[in-house]
Amino acid sequence: MIAALRRQPELILLALAAYFLLHVAARLALPASLELDEGQQLFLAQWLAVGYDTQPPFYNWLQWGVVELLGPSVFSLTVLKNGMLLASYILYGLLAALVLRSRDLVVVATLGLLTIPQISFEAQRDLTHTVAVIFAACLFLCCLMRTLKAPSLAGYALTGAAIGIGTIAKYNFVLLPAAALAAVLVDPLLRRRVFDLRIVVTGLVAALIVLPHGLWFLDNLDIATGRTIGKLTAAAVHETRIGQIATGLGSLALALIGFAALTLVLFAVMFGKDLATALRAQSQWTRFFERMMGGLVLALVCLVLFAGASHIKDRWLAPFFLVLPLYLCLKLEAAGAETERPLRRSLWIAGIIALIVPAVLFLRVPLARLTGDYEKVNVPYGPAITAILATSATPPGFVLVEDLQLAGNIRLHADVPVMVPGYERFGRPAAASNRPVLVIWREDGKAHPPMQQELTDWLTAHPDLPPAGETKDIGLPYHYGRDGDLYHFAYTWLMPSP
Repeated sequence: MIAALRRQPELILLALAAYFLLHVAARLALPASLELDEGQQLFLAQWLAVGYDTQPPFYNWLQWGVVELLGPSVFSLTVLKNGMLLASYILYGLLAALVLRSRDLVVVATLGLLTIPQISFEAQRDLTHTVAVIFAACLFLCCLMRTLKAPSLAGYALTGAAIGIGTIAKYNFVLLPAAALAAVLVDPLLRRRVFDLRIVVTGLVAALIVLPHGLWFLDNLDIATGRTIGKLTAAAVHETRIGQIATGLGSLALALIGFAALTLVLFAVMFGKDLATALRAQSQWTRFFERMMGGLVLALVCLVLFAGASHIKDRWLAPFFLVLPLYLCLKLEAAGAETERPLRRSLWIAGIIALIVPAVLFLRVPLARLTGDYEKVNVPYGPAITAILATSATPPGFVLVEDLQLAGNIRLHADVPVMVPGYERFGRPAAASNRPVLVIWREDGKAHPPMQQELTDWLTAHPDLPPAGETKDIGLPYHYGRDGDLYHFAYTWLMPSP
């Protein structure tokens, strides 16, 4: 197998394609209940818009297209995510091939993405916009490196397209091209690429891609930034300024360790003492990536010091530091490290990870009955929605719910319009005069939960709707649940006068 890979390193991409098909199969084998981000995506896929909420729209646009083509289903959600992740690995492999001479290390670097838990596990568990920005980061770095090594008008244009896509994939992406620009400017051999007139094309292409959403962003600044800023500064609300900085820097340090630790340990297993020796080796590209990653760390420190950030999660670092496996391979190549045995170990490690990750993602759902600590996929959305709809002879004009995850699950299991307070700007579904409105809510599965204040306020603000009827409660067993463990939903019908 080693000999075949050396002749055709692209064979590793076929193995990765099989790996992601395994993930698709594993997800389809689980109950048809949606995770948080999955539900949000299916709800928002009702519309094609230049802006939605606190996240930019690139992934939403792709999901809308897939849903239009394949319908609202778990398959539509899963095939897009895994397709984008596979594309990310392919782009990463192309990036590695651009800067590494050793075919062995190209394979090791590409498989190295599997050693980053935020990419191999978290992205599969329940992330969407992060998947989009991982793809955008791989695309940008691949286009950038191609342009730095062999500049062309097409290369500058593609780099601009990657910057534009990344910006509308996740807002924090903008730190990556900024850090890359700084790293290029510091390098006397590379900085002439910045002063090439063709870089104007890069800016124009990026601006054209960002412009539609950028205009929406400026008009909806509170919607676009409120929740994100709240997440960053959540822990600082009751802290002094010094306490906020200490908390923020501590969370950044822990996030960096959490992101890099497993990769460093597994590379140490693969390369042994050669890794320690390689850390002192240098080349043009190791220096470039060191400057880029150093600039990103500095930007994150400034975010803590000057923007009040106090809670940085390790998964937010994925687009910035996914170059770590490639950087380590560049170091090893610069040191002249032996590669045949590490390549063999890399294949074994990648194979183990490729079996463990989908197995854990699948088994955590049926095994939840052992602890009673159920996953979101254990919640019986489908049976509950079917049972609630069956309580009225007339289907609802629309269903009103408080959260996007529940909204997405309703879309998955019922062909009815769904509305969530705050999303009226997309147009409230018209309830025909002879059609009732259904309101559904829940509180972590507790029995007889009170209606959320947000729903009550929304109904009060829409006096044109019929009055709410009797509140009812339904409790159904979890998927793979223990006997007697029920998850409850509350609902009421707003029935028009006969």
